[in-house]
Amino acid sequence: MPNHTPDDTVDLGGFPVIIELPVLWGHMDAFQHVNNVLYFRYFESARVAYADRIALYQVQQATGIGPILASTSCDFIRPLRYPDTIRVGCRTVHLTEVEIRQEHAIHSERQKRLVAIGTATVMAYDYRSLRRAAFPRDLLERVLALESGLRLNPA
Repeated sequence: MPNHTPDDTVDLGGFPVIIELPVLWGHMDAFQHVNNVLYFRYFESARVAYADRIALYQVQQATGIGPILASTSCDFIRPLRYPDTIRVGCRTVHLTEVEIRQEHAIHSERQKRLVAIGTATVMAYDYRSLRRAAFPRDLLERVLALESGLRLNPA
């Protein structure tokens, strides 16, 4: 993702999956801003919405092959505070038969600004045999159909 400054505004139009979430009072910590752990929950909620969009969990039920989170990161740009509504985007930026690399962005409606960006690497995992696997081809094709200009890279 490009570098952002605290004054950046962002259009989440480049994200095929965008969810809207409230910032709740209980998300705040003793420092009167949203606790850092919650940003990862917001990213997770967007990843789950993305997975729903490509029917990933139906594939997992049928094949035993599903996602396992290998890594995640967050760059905190501006603090969030209650009350607010956020929009969280999720997009795939790199795809192989065994790995989906995604980017996330959180936009504050109250601040009209980008407040965080993040990444996630999701690996294919066979939950029946408890080992790494490859994603089924039809699932990869659904990701490619959702993401404009994305291509399948060699593993």
